[in-house]
Amino acid sequence: MLNFKAFLKDESGAGVVELILIIVVLIGIVLIFKEQVTKLVNDIFKTITKEAGKV
Repeated sequence: MLNFKAFLKDESGAGVVELILIIVVLIGIVLIFKEQVTKLVNDIFKTITKEAGKV
Protein backbone atom coordinates (compact mmCIF):
# COMPACT_ATOMS: atom_id res chain seq x y z
CA MET A 1 0.00 0.00 0.00
CA LEU A 2 2.92 2.31 0.71
CA ASN A 3 4.22 1.91 -2.87
CA PHE A 4 0.79 2.79 -4.30
CA LYS A 5 0.67 6.04 -2.30
CA ALA A 6 4.16 6.89 -3.49
CA PHE A 7 3.06 6.16 -7.06
CA LEU A 8 0.12 8.55 -6.74
CA LYS A 9 2.37 11.33 -5.41
CA ASP A 10 5.00 10.82 -8.13
CA GLU A 11 4.89 13.73 -10.62
CA SER A 12 7.89 12.85 -12.77
CA GLY A 13 5.82 12.58 -15.98
CA ALA A 14 3.68 15.65 -15.36
CA GLY A 15 5.94 17.95 -17.41
CA VAL A 16 5.61 15.75 -20.48
CA VAL A 17 1.82 15.65 -20.18
CA GLU A 18 1.65 19.44 -19.84
CA LEU A 19 3.86 19.88 -22.91
CA ILE A 20 1.68 17.53 -24.96
CA LEU A 21 -1.48 19.37 -23.88
CA ILE A 22 0.03 22.73 -24.88
CA ILE A 23 0.98 21.34 -28.30
CA VAL A 24 -2.53 19.91 -28.81
CA VAL A 25 -4.11 23.26 -27.93
CA LEU A 26 -1.80 25.13 -30.32
CA ILE A 27 -2.58 22.71 -33.15
CA GLY A 28 -6.29 23.14 -32.45
CA ILE A 29 -5.99 26.93 -32.61
CA VAL A 30 -4.10 26.72 -35.90
CA LEU A 31 -6.76 24.44 -37.39
CA ILE A 32 -9.58 26.72 -36.25
CA PHE A 33 -8.00 29.93 -37.56
CA LYS A 34 -6.23 28.44 -40.59
CA GLU A 35 -8.09 30.52 -43.19
CA GLN A 36 -7.60 33.80 -41.34
CA VAL A 37 -3.87 33.16 -40.80
CA THR A 38 -3.39 32.17 -44.44
CA LYS A 39 -5.17 35.32 -45.65
CA LEU A 40 -3.12 37.51 -43.30
CA VAL A 41 0.19 36.01 -44.46
CA ASN A 42 -0.78 36.35 -48.12
CA ASP A 43 -1.75 40.00 -47.61
CA ILE A 44 1.55 40.70 -45.87
CA PHE A 45 3.54 39.13 -48.72
CA LYS A 46 1.53 41.06 -51.33
CA THR A 47 2.29 44.31 -49.50
CA ILE A 48 5.98 43.44 -49.25
CA THR A 49 6.09 42.67 -52.98
CA LYS A 50 4.38 45.98 -53.90
CA GLU A 51 6.64 48.04 -51.65
CA ALA A 52 9.78 46.26 -52.83
CA GLY A 53 9.01 47.36 -56.39
CA LYS A 54 9.13 51.01 -55.30
CA VAL A 55 12.63 50.74 -53.93
